[in-house]
Amino acid sequence: MTPAVIASVETMLQKWKGQEGKEIEVFNEFRLLTSEVISRTAFGSSYLEGEKVFAMLNKLSIIMSRNLYNTRIPLINKLWKPADMLESEELAKEIQDCVMKIAKKREDKVVNGEADSFGNDFLGLLVNAYHDSDKNNKLSMEDLVDECKTFYFAGQDTVNALLAWTVLLLAIHGDWQDKARREVTGIFGNQNPQPEGIAKLKTMTMIINETLRLYGPSNGMWRRVGRDVQMEKVVLPANIDLLIANAVLHHDPQLWGEDVHLFKPDRFAEGIAKATNYNAAAFLPFGLGPRTCVGMTFATTETKIVLSTILQRYAITLSPAYVHSPIPIISLKPQHGIQVILKSLHIDA
Repeated sequence: MTPAVIASVETMLQKWKGQEGKEIEVFNEFRLLTSEVISRTAFGSSYLEGEKVFAMLNKLSIIMSRNLYNTRIPLINKLWKPADMLESEELAKEIQDCVMKIAKKREDKVVNGEADSFGNDFLGLLVNAYHDSDKNNKLSMEDLVDECKTFYFAGQDTVNALLAWTVLLLAIHGDWQDKARREVTGIFGNQNPQPEGIAKLKTMTMIINETLRLYGPSNGMWRRVGRDVQMEKVVLPANIDLLIANAVLHHDPQLWGEDVHLFKPDRFAEGIAKATNYNAAAFLPFGLGPRTCVGMTFATTETKIVLSTILQRYAITLSPAYVHSPIPIISLKPQHGIQVILKSLHIDA
């Protein structure tokens, strides 16, 4: 997937040419970039083909966020549905239609002899499972649509936020920006990032982990208790839902020290296990255990490629126009965007 990511980054950087010294709002720039990347890598298409899906998923996420803690009474909801519920149901139906249209295009290519398989990307695997003759393995239409919705949204939204917050912190902390740039040029020179080199980016990994700790895309994770569990004096009965507030864990001075609110990537110098006063379970931006986010490696690899390519070409400073206002809309977003100023380093890739 690396060539597809690099191609998308180069398209973005081509737009940036001539913008040196001018203010650029990178959160929106990264939104377009990450949308293009997930479209290319998972769905074999482009941002333009999935543009309507992205727009509707964004609307749906806003509706979900403002209704997340509302109490719903089943009988009343059957008799009367609030406007948000009606709109969300309409959006869900439209998203399903769009996803099935994209899947049908893949099916038609096989039927018309233009392709001999549904493909080996994410969409191809889903469509193949949708047509599986074994009922035990067959994927329902609802599951196919839900999986596509998850990848379209999570594969774009979380990386978008991670990139934006990392660039903000690098713009503020020029010393770490310089360290990251020296590492990138030491490994890749002026060439595009390569998979074998990406694994060697130790300083970049520390910076990304510290960004995930301070501004992790997810503020918390919902989990259902499978059986009665006693945790010291607290008994958790089966089938209740818990919100694991990882944002609280990541900002707990008992776990991270009194400098918990400071940007200190070197706290991860010896890895995640030794970064806290507790253990690795205190750091869970992508979850933990068997339910760890399936896209974790994809997200961090994409982030490293994008940041490496930018740092090869530009020095980044924060614009005076920036207003710090993180807001949770499913993921943690900068409410007013992130405005930076780029200075060209005149390095040809």
